[in-house]
Amino acid sequence: MTTTRATSHFDWHSTAADVIDGVDLTGRRALITGAASGIGAETARVLAAAGAETVVAARNRVAAERVAADIRATTGNDAVRVAYLDLVDRTSIDALAAGFDGPLHILVNNAGVMAIPELRLSPERHEMQFATNHLGHFRLTTALLPSLRAANGARVVSVSSRAHLNSPVVFDDIDFNNREYDPALAYAQSKTANVLFAVDAARRWANDGVEANALHPGAILDSNLARHYDPAALAQIRSSGRYTYKSIAQGAATSVYVATSPGLAGVVGRYFENCQEADPDDPSAAGIDAAGVAEHALDPAAAERLWDLSAQLIA
Repeated sequence: MTTTRATSHFDWHSTAADVIDGVDLTGRRALITGAASGIGAETARVLAAAGAETVVAARNRVAAERVAADIRATTGNDAVRVAYLDLVDRTSIDALAAGFDGPLHILVNNAGVMAIPELRLSPERHEMQFATNHLGHFRLTTALLPSLRAANGARVVSVSSRAHLNSPVVFDDIDFNNREYDPALAYAQSKTANVLFAVDAARRWANDGVEANALHPGAILDSNLARHYDPAALAQIRSSGRYTYKSIAQGAATSVYVATSPGLAGVVGRYFENCQEADPDDPSAAGIDAAGVAEHALDPAAAERLWDLSAQLIA
């Protein structure tokens, strides 16, 4: 395991196709959650174009089949299939994992939900953003661990967000039982959980050949992630100048970089943005500048606590 800060010659402007140029994934298998649209679909397309056997995992079967057909047609790679996945349905998660045979070299935990306006609970009575973004991926990834181990060199990529800067995991009230529900804070907490998962997975799986990292893809203009926002409020945010938006191709770049870069061998438990390992957060950064990573997201004690709690919650 290396400790030097990981850097590359790629940057904010780089696309997924740029970062994978020259990488051959022939003989490797990849599974991408939330791959029926947005940066998930682009991540799947680029990995397939590099030769990977690719699984498009999504809740919307029709959209997923359409994306898979398009990937096969545009890349010439026929080894692209669809797997049904609903991250708040334990039966769905367990069925996908049980039906997965053989090694899995790349797992990109990309699916997510953001800014649900009112408090909603999963079937197990957990706040929906935390249940979807963290607990569902936790259950899926741990269930797929035998396949990840069988790869003899696998990467687990957790798509987080700069929103993690806005809240740690509030262990005393994860589900907003005793505090007023705030959509933005609920999302932020779930994105911190994504980073903490990578931190503790890196520790726990250090001898299993499974390398885990997390990332912020950037603010994406054309994304279904913002579907719960009021259209007027979303338009105001997008016109405010607070963020500099990436295209879908640029938004998928850091996911693909973390999943495939030969230069990241042995680099684990880190958080990336713009295809670089992030520096500690800078509250004054905005737009095209890197925002950094919060100390609370890399705290090993919090990571271990979250792992133990998550294992209890999915039992």
